[in-house]
This record gives sequence, structure tokens and C-alpha cells, in this order.
Amino acid sequence: MKITVTGSLGNISKPLAKQLIAAGHEVTVVSSNPDKKADIEALGATAAIGSIGDAEFLSSAFSGADVVYTMVPPSFAVNDYRKYASDLAHSYAAAIKSAGIKRIVNLSSIGADVDGGTGPIAGMHDAEQILNAMPDVAVKHIRPGIFYVNLYANIGMIKNLGFNGANYSADTRLVLVHPNDIAAVIAEEISGSFTGKSVRFVSSDESTAGAVTTALGVAIGQPDLKWVEFTTEQAIGGMIQAGVPDYFAHLYAEMYTAINTGILWTAYDAAGTKPTGKTKLADFAKEFAIVYGA
Repeated sequence: MKITVTGSLGNISKPLAKQLIAAGHEVTVVSSNPDKKADIEALGATAAIGSIGDAEFLSSAFSGADVVYTMVPPSFAVNDYRKYASDLAHSYAAAIKSAGIKRIVNLSSIGADVDGGTGPIAGMHDAEQILNAMPDVAVKHIRPGIFYVNLYANIGMIKNLGFNGANYSADTRLVLVHPNDIAAVIAEEISGSFTGKSVRFVSSDESTAGAVTTALGVAIGQPDLKWVEFTTEQAIGGMIQAGVPDYFAHLYAEMYTAINTGILWTAYDAAGTKPTGKTKLADFAKEFAIVYGA
């Protein structure tokens, strides 16, 4: 099959492209960075360099594809994330229509069923609605849990303050996932068959904030590492001090509040989802230790 993958060589798109190429598919990888062209081609894929906000460019990149993988890349350069996600989803929809694409797999998020109060995840809710409005296009939304790799952002806190934390308690439930496990699910959906508009959740493990902190602490040689619950104001202030833009600090604090309430897991639980990804918390803790040591 001919498959177009957006997301450049990111945490999901790179392993996804590798899997699809290994399976014998003809893959085009979309990137906004010209410097990625050689690396994309080294994988055995075709590079399409341009902006996903440019529907005309996207239509050309999608032309002839049997399946397209879409995603909204993170960006600290915007001041209205919902509008940013919606604008990109509209760009995707216009390109999909222009190129005559009939099947897409879209990266969404756990909690995307909730309309607001979920930080950046609300942008994924809007993107799902926009893509679902396309007639005669089969759309499979992949809703992964919280990325393990997001924990890398806490390395500075652990090194400088000696604890891990956020504005939720140690016993708060976390549904976690590794990007490689997400890529495997996306590759499976691309290679399979789906119709209509549907959702698939993906997770690798479930734990609590305190248990995650203990696992990471053991892996880095700090078995007594503790989780500290912040107030929302403290969490926002800490993120801003660490260099996170003010708007996004508030947005992430809102997402963490949604994690604390458990609202992100409602649809996941209703679907009877269980962790099926290969990378369990103990496995990721080893990866974390390597990055922490570096």
C-alpha cells in the first residue's frame, strides 16, 4: 500500500514509518523541517517537506495514498491551542477531500470524548469532530494514554529539588503508554480494514503517581524518591520557572486536574480497555534511567 505519515520523525511517526517500510509498504513522511529530508530518505521513505497548515501542499503529499496517518504536533508557539488544533484538522480535511483519500488513522488522545476542561486534550476533541464530519471517509481515531516520555520533563525537578510531583495526589490513577506501542497499534490499523468513524484506545500499563515515582526512583538509584502534591498555583509557577510559557503552564495544570478527577479515563473504562502494550512501567523506568543519567 501507499501510506502517507505526518509527524516527521517524531516519537510515534519514526517507529511507525520503520514498521510500515519493513512490512513492504510505500511510505511518504511529511515534515516541515528540510533538515529531516536525508534522515527520512535513509529510512527508505519519500520525504514531503512543507507545512501541514497548507492544504494544497498536503493534498499533493496525500495524492495516491491508500491510507493517511494524521496528527496534531505539539507547539509552544500558539496562544490558543484549540484553535490551532482545529485549524490543522480543517487543513487535513480539505487535503483529504482534494486528494480523494478514503481511509485515515488519526492520533487523538485518551479523554478526547470530553469537550473542555482537559487542557490541550480539548484540541483533540475538536479535531475528532472535524474529521468525523467528512462524508465517505473512514476514520479510526487512536486514543493513547499519557505518554511515558512526558515524564522526562520532570528530570529537572527530580535532580534539582529531589522529588517528583504535580497538582494531583500520589494515589491518582495514571493510564500510561509508550510511543512504540502506539506506533504498533497504528501500523496494525493501517494494514487492516476499518469502516465508518471509530475509536481505539491504547495503553501499556496502569499505575499511580506514587508508584510511578517509586519505580523511577529505584531505576535511578534513589529508592526513597517521593511524590509531592502541589496546589494548582504551585504547579503553574513551577512550570513557568522551568521555562514553560504561561499559557501552556495553565493548560497543562488544567489537564493534570482532569487526571486527578479521573474524567480522562471514563470512556477508556467504558470500552473495557486493558493495557496491551509491550512496554510496562518497569521497562520504561530503565529507559528513564538512561536519559536521566545522560
